[in-house]
Amino acid sequence: MAIPGTAGQSLPEAGTYDIDPAASTVRFGTRAMFGLLPVRGTFAVSHGRITVAELPDESSAEAVMDAASFESGNQQRDDHIRSSDYLDVARHPEIAFRSRRLERSAQDASLRGELTVCGVTQPVLITLSSITCEDRRITANGTATIDRYAFGITKAKGMTGRRTKITLEVVANR
Repeated sequence: MAIPGTAGQSLPEAGTYDIDPAASTVRFGTRAMFGLLPVRGTFAVSHGRITVAELPDESSAEAVMDAASFESGNQQRDDHIRSSDYLDVARHPEIAFRSRRLERSAQDASLRGELTVCGVTQPVLITLSSITCEDRRITANGTATIDRYAFGITKAKGMTGRRTKITLEVVANR
């Protein structure tokens, strides 16, 4: 199967793999101050799973991030992003992803699914840059770009970037 990063490797055994929150990372990057300043940070993965099906295209993944774990290295900004102006973590403590299908070609693979932020669910495509399988462990790396306006997060137009690039490394064990 032609999944990036798996040339010559065997596919993972069918079954359920639990995401390891301590080994998994979700990073983001956007722009602030009318596009002049880069802003980078992380979210903590709280739990999730990857289900590898007998037919690989029927495989699925789901992951939940702790919205309050938003961390950019600037406490004032972090507190503001967690507030009702943006993520409203008091009302929406989780950010959830659920894949609908794995799409593969000879060159790449992607997960097409849904992302729920602030109670709003929108389609998202995660492009997988690599998937490695070792023993009973899967490591997947990918990227996605989201539009915060699509999730109803529209405060501070211009001051806060509209699009956010998400980079993830997910480790799951069976």
